[in-house]
Amino acid sequence: MPFDVREFPAGDTVREQDRNRRLISLWLFTLAFMIVVMVGLGGATRLTGSGLSIMEWAPIAGTLPPLTHGAWEKLFALYKTIPQYKLLNPDMTLAGFQHIFWLEYVHRLWGRLMGAVLILPLAWFAWRRAISRALALRLLGLFVLGGLQGLVGWFMVSSGFEKDATAVSPWRLVVHLLLALALYAAVLWTALSVRRPRPRPGAPAGLRRLVASCGVLLTVTIAAGGLVAGTHAGFYYNTFPLMDGQLVPASYGAIHPFLRNLVANIAAVQFDHRLLATLTALLLVGTVVIGLAGRPPRPVAQALAAMGALVLVQYALGVATLLTVVAIPIAVAHQVNAALLLGAVLVTLHQLRAERA
Repeated sequence: MPFDVREFPAGDTVREQDRNRRLISLWLFTLAFMIVVMVGLGGATRLTGSGLSIMEWAPIAGTLPPLTHGAWEKLFALYKTIPQYKLLNPDMTLAGFQHIFWLEYVHRLWGRLMGAVLILPLAWFAWRRAISRALALRLLGLFVLGGLQGLVGWFMVSSGFEKDATAVSPWRLVVHLLLALALYAAVLWTALSVRRPRPRPGAPAGLRRLVASCGVLLTVTIAAGGLVAGTHAGFYYNTFPLMDGQLVPASYGAIHPFLRNLVANIAAVQFDHRLLATLTALLLVGTVVIGLAGRPPRPVAQALAAMGALVLVQYALGVATLLTVVAIPIAVAHQVNAALLLGAVLVTLHQLRAERA
């Protein structure tokens, strides 16, 4: 489970502590929201084939876009050297390149903006001594984790420049996605803990374990969804609930050895995600029903209700993504809603967290 925060923001009076706590939590909630937007931008760049349009990793120098025709021509010439251009877009014009460039540019610029939104307020709060040293160090660790996410993102993108590659490596895409979700979970949990440092007394341990199980299964399902995205498995078997007229596709175990089917067989990759998504939805809905039946405090009930609503929306978006053969707006909404659903699970788990021994 993400770390907990027990240190109160510093302050001379209780009122000042409360004010600092509200400001710091609002800042961190804003950062969590920016990560959700980043997840959506990442999905859009992948779906439009824009992710390989920038062939250099320049965290500072790459802040400004090309400003002259010559600079555009230079970047386009670099793009022409990679397999994606040669195999998929040999007729692309400079205008077409600019179209895919801008989405990836915004994606990377948003990442830089997130770094600034984290480190600049952190420095200001630390300078004003409005934040405890332990919490400041913890937040600095989140900044380092964000920088690592940028490196992993470039590690992922660079796989698309390899021989005969027209997209990034599926497993690198999954690592990039999971690290983004880990950062999101850590920021959100910290924000919640700053806003409400003390656990709610009498939270039922059984319900807490159920919600934690939902979080684990949901994370596995999201990882499987990343593999579907990375292998482009969503463009096949665009019927539901059957796949090629069967519940389990006939080609599920076509690759030998069998374990390779889990990552290399399009039919198996998509079926596994469908199965995990269905199990996750059933577990989440069951947890919501059980939790609400116990008449929990209003904040817990609201968090449970949000979980239930978001998982139904998520399942519907997943089916719609298949039936529309991965329509970009629906697919992006499916990815963004997955992050929102994970956030709802974390909020519920936070509401139910136990006192330290």
